[in-house]
Amino acid sequence: MGNRPHRSARPTPRPATAASEHRRRPVSYDEPVSGLEPAQLLLLAAAALVAGAVNAVAGGGSLLSFPALLAVGYPALTANVTNSVALTPGYLGGTVGYRRELAGQRPRILALGVTSAIGAVVGAFLLLVSSAALFERIVPWLIFLACGLLAVQPRLARLVRELRGDPDGRAEPAGRAGLDGHTAALLAAQFLAAAYGAYFGAGVGIMMLAILGIFVADTLQRLNALKGLLSLLVAVIAAVAFALFADVRWVAVAVMAVASLVGGQLGVVLARRLNDQVLRWLVVAFGVAVGLRLLLAG
Repeated sequence: MGNRPHRSARPTPRPATAASEHRRRPVSYDEPVSGLEPAQLLLLAAAALVAGAVNAVAGGGSLLSFPALLAVGYPALTANVTNSVALTPGYLGGTVGYRRELAGQRPRILALGVTSAIGAVVGAFLLLVSSAALFERIVPWLIFLACGLLAVQPRLARLVRELRGDPDGRAEPAGRAGLDGHTAALLAAQFLAAAYGAYFGAGVGIMMLAILGIFVADTLQRLNALKGLLSLLVAVIAAVAFALFADVRWVAVAVMAVASLVGGQLGVVLARRLNDQVLRWLVVAFGVAVGLRLLLAG
């Protein structure tokens, strides 16, 4: 008898990605609340509320809301996409509040908006095709990066003021509505910031404000308004992509979205009353602790 053809071994399964997990798990818009205990829902709401306020005061709110999603048992990739969708409403309030400062910035908004949209699409795509295992390996380092950005934020703000010729932080006349030179470097830096914002997001507002402050001549208030609008654009694009193609947990989104919106509004009210240095270092310490825990657990 001839030799029977050798059957190859069962093929090695491909690593799970955000998109593949979404395909395997049917989209459930009535995800049972029993999947989350009342105490867990309260934790998510509280974390989103504080995250919205922290974003208004100092930035880096995802360093609170993302670990809360991990704490209730969601995998890192699922927690990341859920967090991105849930915190999107928080950016809207700031943009609405900054309508006056956005006036006259149409050329900048168009140029940087297109760049940010392209970067956001690239970042969201990279997250969707990345394996869950890869994301879990790099997420501690992303958290450390966000903590570093938050820690050096005062120095970045001081550098921006000095470059603007305003070391004391006093208001100065609004600059031109254009990009004020260095266009290629500005657009490249904004593209990378937008891609990072869609991929992970924590600290992206700090990153964007530093980029705008270095390359664009205008007051910090107007640049902050522009940063908020660009952050909203990136968040919306990422949220749409994740809602369509990733494993978003909608019960968590429903709880956190409302809380983050309220937190953002409270943060605006409290921003001038809180010691932002104390708050900043508390968030940094918490983020470093979470990053170390994930790094050691991995």
